[in-house]
Amino acid sequence: MDAKVLARFPAGGPRGSWPAEEYAARRRAEGRSATVVMDLRTDAFLVVTPAREEE
Repeated sequence: MDAKVLARFPAGGPRGSWPAEEYAARRRAEGRSATVVMDLRTDAFLVVTPAREEE
């Protein structure tokens, strides 16, 4: 999947805090496609959008 990273959030956030999910929800409310994925290599949550949508 070709994707553009919109934002990056550390995986070790406070318990009960979901900043990546909240950020993605705001982007979806704006009408953009946004998905949260885990980058195991960097231990971070990434909010991504399909690359073709940004072109």
